[in-house]
Amino acid sequence: MLRLTADVRRQMVDHCLAGLPEEACGLLGGTPDPADATVLYPTRNLAASARLYTVDPLEHLKADRDAEQRGLELIGVFHSHTHTDAYPSPTDVAQAPDPCWHYVLVSLKFADPVVRSFRIVDGTIDEEEVEVS
Repeated sequence: MLRLTADVRRQMVDHCLAGLPEEACGLLGGTPDPADATVLYPTRNLAASARLYTVDPLEHLKADRDAEQRGLELIGVFHSHTHTDAYPSPTDVAQAPDPCWHYVLVSLKFADPVVRSFRIVDGTIDEEEVEVS
């Protein structure tokens, strides 16, 4: 299970909506066990695409350092799907770098954004519950 604060969820959805028509992306900071995402790090999508995302490496480094200073870790990545469901694409699976991370997708296909989280290990996709508190 991945727990998000209500503020982190709101910031994530807002960042994804602001990124339209391109995919938006960012990183989640928090504690890994239990998985609590308490800090959101919105980043630029260097791919500048409606179908792909690439987290800016410099912003990734800054987020990692900030999380460390707070006694936290980067525990996942999020990105939006502008026209499809919140489910990992083959490209998302191929780009999943860390089996310990949470891969959060925000679908903007409908008026109400849908937020789902997945664990991706060796190409296997497992959905996990998202709790907002």
